[in-house]
Amino acid sequence: MNINLLIDNKDVDAARGATFERMNPLTREVATRAAAASVADAHAAANAAQAAFASWSETGPSQRRALLLRAAEVLRERAPLFTEAMLSETGATAPWAGFNVMLAANMLQEAAALTTRVAGQVIPSDRHGSLAMSIRRPAGVVLGMAPWNAPVILGVRAIAAPLACGNTVVLKASELCPATHRMIGEVMRDAGFPAGVVNVVTNAPQDAGPVVESLIEHRAVRRINFTGSTRIGRIVAQAAARHLKPVLLELGGKAPLVVLDDADVDAAVDAAVFGAFANQGQICMSTERIVVQHPVADQFVAKLAARASALPAGDPRSGQVVLGSLIGPEVAQRLHELIADAARLGATVAARGTAQGTVMSATVLDRVTREMRIYSEESFGPVVSVVRVGDDAEAIAVANDTEYGLSSAVFSRDIPRAMNVANRIDAGMCHINGPTVHDEAQMPFGGMKASGYGRFGGDAGIAEFTDLRWITIATRPVHYPF
Repeated sequence: MNINLLIDNKDVDAARGATFERMNPLTREVATRAAAASVADAHAAANAAQAAFASWSETGPSQRRALLLRAAEVLRERAPLFTEAMLSETGATAPWAGFNVMLAANMLQEAAALTTRVAGQVIPSDRHGSLAMSIRRPAGVVLGMAPWNAPVILGVRAIAAPLACGNTVVLKASELCPATHRMIGEVMRDAGFPAGVVNVVTNAPQDAGPVVESLIEHRAVRRINFTGSTRIGRIVAQAAARHLKPVLLELGGKAPLVVLDDADVDAAVDAAVFGAFANQGQICMSTERIVVQHPVADQFVAKLAARASALPAGDPRSGQVVLGSLIGPEVAQRLHELIADAARLGATVAARGTAQGTVMSATVLDRVTREMRIYSEESFGPVVSVVRVGDDAEAIAVANDTEYGLSSAVFSRDIPRAMNVANRIDAGMCHINGPTVHDEAQMPFGGMKASGYGRFGGDAGIAEFTDLRWITIATRPVHYPF
């Protein structure tokens, strides 16, 4: 597949015709040949968005709503094309690709609903004869950067709420799924968005730093959102800080699932299997640590290991697997190192996954302790750790013993007890008697600590992508002291 940049609703070659190749992680064949943007190309995209902003920011909410709803329809219609692109570029399974399209379409519908909720308020003033109000205005050009692991969901999320609020956007595609992200731009263009409102930039991996820096520093870019690793998130945040530009960061995770001694063990196992192994564990919310109290630990681990060992892994193109391809062979190598380190230090391999190339079956490590690398390092693969604990206080302490704080879960039949635990876990999200992997378009989605700051979703998204302004109107002559 050959793809160009999308700038001002036009298919544009990169400067000097430069391209780069994305290989299929499973077959190592060329999946996509994409335009390799230069700094000049990135500036052209930002300039196009800047030129379109004045007109787009003044469009009424009904027009924006209609276009976003139409985009949701177009996206659903193109589900087979997105599935094909995701399988080729990332090795994902077809069900995961289908879920991506479904949730991304919901996000566009939710964004459409936001168009009439970009509101302010009248505020009582101490100045007699003054009408005071707050209003929200579009910020300007929004730079969105999305990763490869849930490319349709996260690519759409990077631009949907900003567009609903009246901003124009530049989507910086992931180098690992340029065609998938470029197709999002095509959906918006074909849905009828005006020229320059949505622009997509693809770049070669070695050019990522200069391209991103040039977009962040561009004077028209007023907001930045980034979803990806904590390491890169820190670089983005530092660059944005140099230019005093607000940035929303949704970064890595080490999500704990806490199983209390009164939990429904079967329900907890179901949630753990889904949360740990969906998309090969390559989700920011993936269950990476299961914190289990001693009375139910043996039963829980036995059932979890049996379920994990039965999950089929293989070529996702066969359609008969739960675990497809990892994003690259280096991931499998790192996971084997983490497993070997844990086993050497005393962990029990309750379910042993094997790897053939980039396909790796599920692994469950029991009796994981703090000195093992996998206790603290984000694994981002089909490996889950079980940490056995005593009382609720120890469970909370272990759940919080991480630099990350994105998602979490607690299982207990005693809801007040579960609420107490949930309230004390340092994470942006906590699900009681549900999996750590859960997202809805209207919910405030984001993390704490090294998992980032700011929130996508619903009214939280409006606050992120608008400027709040104070305006007064003098309704009678103003008296001045001199």
